Amino acid sequence: MTGRERIAIAAALILAPTLAWGAGDAAKGKDIYAANCAACHGDTGKGDGPAGAALDPKPRDLSDKAVMAKVTDQQMTDVIKKGGPAVGKSALMAPFGDSLKDEEIADAVAFIRSLAK
Repeated sequence: MTGRERIAIAAALILAPTLAWGAGDAAKGKDIYAANCAACHGDTGKGDGPAGAALDPKPRDLSDKAVMAKVTDQQMTDVIKKGGPAVGKSALMAPFGDSLKDEEIADAVAFIRSLAK
């Protein structure tokens, strides 16, 4: 095996977990979002859900194209899975890693991406 082949394999192994997140199904993610996120972030992701009205800071506007263009799928996955405090965000963002499977989180991320298009 050449040095170049070793580098290619190492790069593939490093990037594989990140690339897998782009494979979520937005159609499935819509129901996951509705059940777990819409109460705070709102049906259209504007941060205007019924529970979000009482929160300070307000939930992030997930439909803001400029803001969401700066957020990676991995960052969204981390905040959904681990909760806000684990990634330096609001303590009001609950972790869903114990209640959602990785595939469901990927589906939710895909749906959230569709809100900012």
